[in-house]
Amino acid sequence: MNVNRNAVRPLLVAALACLAAPALAQSASVPAEPNATPDPALVGDTVTVAVAAAYLPDYEGSNDYRFVPGPAAIGSFRNFSFQLIGNRASIDLIPNPGGPRWDVQAGPIGVVNFNRNNNNAIDDRRIRALGERDIAVELGGYVGLGKTGVITSPYDKLSASLSYRHDVSGVHRSGIWTPSVNYFTPLSLKAGVGLFASAERVERGFARTYFDVDAAQSLASGLPQFRTRGGWKHWTAGLAGTYALTGNLLKGWKAIGGVTYKKMLNDFGDTPVVSVAGSRSQWLAAIGVGYTF
Repeated sequence: MNVNRNAVRPLLVAALACLAAPALAQSASVPAEPNATPDPALVGDTVTVAVAAAYLPDYEGSNDYRFVPGPAAIGSFRNFSFQLIGNRASIDLIPNPGGPRWDVQAGPIGVVNFNRNNNNAIDDRRIRALGERDIAVELGGYVGLGKTGVITSPYDKLSASLSYRHDVSGVHRSGIWTPSVNYFTPLSLKAGVGLFASAERVERGFARTYFDVDAAQSLASGLPQFRTRGGWKHWTAGLAGTYALTGNLLKGWKAIGGVTYKKMLNDFGDTPVVSVAGSRSQWLAAIGVGYTF
């Protein structure tokens, strides 16, 4: 089934970061990349698994929406953070420091890009007429910096990261830069909330693969021809939270939920794939449950 799984990932990371953080014992960031886990120096190895029902666009730029499942897992092993969120995996190779201090983050990331790979999951006949795309495998890395104890308490955390990944499967043969800023704060032993913002800058190959309309495609779909340049593709902002259903945020069952808003920019908002057949404004909402071991 083809879904815009790249869109669901930031929301699930944020929600999982909230549900994974033991409030009043440490803090967790809401990063685009790893370290959304409890402080290993205080709580030891931990894993949180979750599943959410997400309501999201059929493809990036669509104005048609569908419900899809969103499985995820994040954790820490011997002070190294990791996450597997839907179609993305990443590891923080720099051990997490304990307590309220600076946290330097760096490691590899991998993304499997399913955008427009199955016409059966796309309602708009014009987009179906443009043809399916092969599944792209994007590999790269990230660097980040976080600080615990910055605004509301000794346990909140503010972090920023920058990632780069490149298609290694020959689908779009280009790269994606993603800066992000994230903030998490515990509200009590049972509740936490996270805010996050990010953007994506893509190279020409990515733009051409997913947003161009050539002469043959224009004839088949009825959409006007369009040639997309690379550049800033979108910005995203969101809010996510969690509440402990059993025990507290350190262990047991949690309810999670959140919402994100994405704005398509520049040529990526002007292409008929978005401006005619879709929408520059993209929403995603999710609600689910998780369990921390």
